[in-house]
Formats: sequence, structure tokens, C-alpha cells
Amino acid sequence: MSLPSARQTQNETTLHDLAAALPAGMIDTSGAPVNISISGLTLDSRKAAAGFLFAALKGDKLDGHAFIPQAIENGAICVLIGTDDPAPQNIAVLRAENPRRAFSLLVAAFYKIQPEFITAVTGTNGKTSTVQFCRQIWERLNLNAACLGTLGVTAPALGMTEDGSITTPDPESLHRILADLSAKDCNHLAMEASSHGLDQYRLDGVRISAAGFTNLTHDHLDYHKTLENYLAAKTRLFTDLLPADGTAVLNMDDPVYEQLAEACADKTIVTYSLKNPEADFAVTRRMPKADGQDITLTVFGREYELFFPRVGAFQLYNALCAAALVMAEADCPPAQVILSLEHLAPVRGRMEYVGSPTGINAGIYVDYAHTPDALENVLTALRPHTQSRLYALIGCGGDRDRSKRPIMGETAAKFSDHVIVTDDNPRSEEPAAIRVEVMTGCPDAENIGDRKEAIFHAVSLLKDGDVLVVSGKGHEQGQKIGDKIIPFDDAETVRAAISAS
Repeated sequence: MSLPSARQTQNETTLHDLAAALPAGMIDTSGAPVNISISGLTLDSRKAAAGFLFAALKGDKLDGHAFIPQAIENGAICVLIGTDDPAPQNIAVLRAENPRRAFSLLVAAFYKIQPEFITAVTGTNGKTSTVQFCRQIWERLNLNAACLGTLGVTAPALGMTEDGSITTPDPESLHRILADLSAKDCNHLAMEASSHGLDQYRLDGVRISAAGFTNLTHDHLDYHKTLENYLAAKTRLFTDLLPADGTAVLNMDDPVYEQLAEACADKTIVTYSLKNPEADFAVTRRMPKADGQDITLTVFGREYELFFPRVGAFQLYNALCAAALVMAEADCPPAQVILSLEHLAPVRGRMEYVGSPTGINAGIYVDYAHTPDALENVLTALRPHTQSRLYALIGCGGDRDRSKRPIMGETAAKFSDHVIVTDDNPRSEEPAAIRVEVMTGCPDAENIGDRKEAIFHAVSLLKDGDVLVVSGKGHEQGQKIGDKIIPFDDAETVRAAISAS
């Protein structure tokens, strides 16, 4: 399914109507005739067309003001800039103290319609699995559901599935997707809320009913600089975007729980835990099995015995968060929601079992784990299923948080028996230099730069009882090297290695 571009929208409204939908005083319209018709909005001057509003925003690398002439040439009739920015000539001008947030709210007013019930999930790890689990539960309740995030748009029951690469899309793309889903009778949506998206106001204007928090661990400090800033960005979901009558679903076992609970004091708080029996969703017994885990789950005082068909505590955390988010809607039957956990299917690239070499009783898993905490979760989850040696194939992306590289190496060395360091998405950095930084944490690891070669080598090492985790890229279909994206799929490469073994 191909989602419509901004050029294809049938919406058209006046600048006056758009401005009226925003909080009083947010934008200054004195530099623009309010009766002009707006046929579309964009952040990308290349996508501007006749009657468009162009938002000239300043980013880390580019300044949208430099692209105003191109937007005008393509047909833009209005530009949004900051309060103190110099005004361009020969075009209507809107000013805002916070032009990023203003643009998101303008786009929301332009597209108007959204799914009736929207949940948003933030946290370092687990967002993708949680929103996918929400969608699966809703579908078992015969509701028209979708999820949106790192895997793109997933709504198989509605015939609307499209791959993506950005956890939280830009505001125009996001609200266009929301409107398109709503037009297809999608009434339930679970979406990922990245820290970047929250910090850059991309989700402002989304009408959220419930918000979930998974965990906070070391990641994205290249952007946020400190963990305090990172947490502050995620907290915006609960303090600024979740309405007073909304529900905040919080992980009671995470160290920042108390801070988040305090921030959500004016909201309805629902807690989940694998350690605290006082939580609203509390796992009081957990018995690992070869293909999942038997659990006793207490939900608001009622006890359930069930089999959860996914491996690892972290996947159970994600499922509890999803169930609590679904039950935030008052008319969702609790027993049906909880029992639906027995039917949750795996999520692509998240602890995805790929296979075993012919004639050998070993397991190979592909997982998106690209933070120390996520890698530890995957390795510790698979350790009980490893009868002999546990292998970890790891790497770190270029142009991203360098401080976590040696920690990734240390984590792999601590929780596995053998580590192979390879290239992930080196981007503009020298791949060998990245691997050296990772290997300061695992000096005894093998260093094999070519990812395909590394995977083939790792598969060749396996013997009966071994388990291999190929981590870092998960569902991704390409490897970013320099300014090119080379087609690459970890699971596909593993299957090729199995065939060749």
C-alpha cells in the first residue's frame, strides 16, 4: 500500500481556519493575509507545491531558511519562521516563538481526522514490540487496529502495511498517515514515540488517550548529551501530550519510575512489574520453557494462569505494557485482553528465531539490540536455552553515541561465551575505527569487518547445544556505508549461511 504524498491530499483550508485551531498567541499572522487558501504544508522545499505553507525550521545540520527560495519557486505562498528570524520578501509570513510545535499543530489542524483511540509508547528499548503487541491484542478483539513506528505502518487487517525506517515520522507525514488510517476505518492505533520526535515536537497535535513507558537505558547521548536531557524528552509524552483524563502506563521496575510517577501525578497511573506484587499488572510467578514461559499474572487483584509464547523477561515487560495500554480503554474486556497474551506472535527482527544449521541442534536468533541494556536482555534471555556455548555477533553504528561502544563490547563479553565484532551501519565513520572502540570492551573478541563474512563464520562455529545472536540491525534491509545504503538483511544472510553449512 502506498500512502499518498503531500501533493495528493484533497484538503484545502484557509490560513485563518488553521490559525484559529492553535492556542491563542502561538503564531503571529500579521505578516500574512488570513483569507488565503492553504493546499498543503511541508518541511521539505522540494515537496512544496502551489498553495503550500513551507516551514523554514533550523536543524542540527541544515537551516530551512536557505531553502525558502526553492519553496517559493515550487509554489509555496506562505512561510513559517521564528519570532526573531529575518522575514523573506514576496511571500506571506507566519511567526512563532516555537515554530516546530506550531508547525505540528498546523498540520494536525489541516488533516483534522485521526484514529479514535491512540496510544503512544516511549522508552529506550521495547517500543516496537509493545506497539506490535497492542495491535495484535486489538485484532483479537475484532477491532480495526494499526501500529506505527520503526517497522513502518502495520495494519494487515486493513490492507495497509508499509515498511518504514524512522521511529517517529516528520509531522506532515505523521498526520497524513493518521488521516489515511482514519479514513480506512482504523479506530485503534499504537505508535512509537522516540526521544528525538518528542524533543522536536513531532507528536504535538496527536490526540493521545494513553501513553506507555518501557525503560530508560544508555542511548542517544550524542543528541541529548545527558541522561537527564534524554529522560526529559521522554517525559514530554506524559506531561505535555497526554491529556488530564489520559492513562499513563509505567514500568514499576525501572529506576526512573518514581520520577515519572511524580510527573504523571495528575493522570491515571497504571503500573506493571515482574518484581513488585503491588503493581496493577504483577507477574508473581514465571517459569521459563523451551518455547516461552508459564506465568501467574495478577491484574487489579484478579489472578490469571497462562502461557506466554515468547522468550525472555524483556518481552514479558513489553506484553504487560501493551495489555495495560489496551485496557486503558474502558470497554476492553480484561479477561479477553489477558488471555490474548497467549497468542502473541513474534515481531520481525525482535528475538526472531531464524533456524539451525542442518544436522545440528543449535539456535540462531536475529535481534535489533543496539544498546548495552537491550543486548544484555537478549543474551540473558537466551542463556537458559543454551546447553553449550552462547555466541554474540555485535557492532555499533557510525555517527552515533560513541560512549556506548566499549560498553557494548563489555556487555557481550560478560553475557556470552564468544564475541564476534563486525560492522553495523558505519555511515561516514571509518568502520575499522568503530570496531576498535567496541573491542576495548571485549579484547578477546574476533574482529571481522565484513558483516556477511562474519555471519557465515559465526554460523560455521555452531555445534549441538549452541545459540547464536546476530544483533544490532534486526528488521533493517540495508547497511549504511558512507552515503550509500547497501541492501542487507541479517535474517536472509543467516539463512544463506545455513544453506551453505
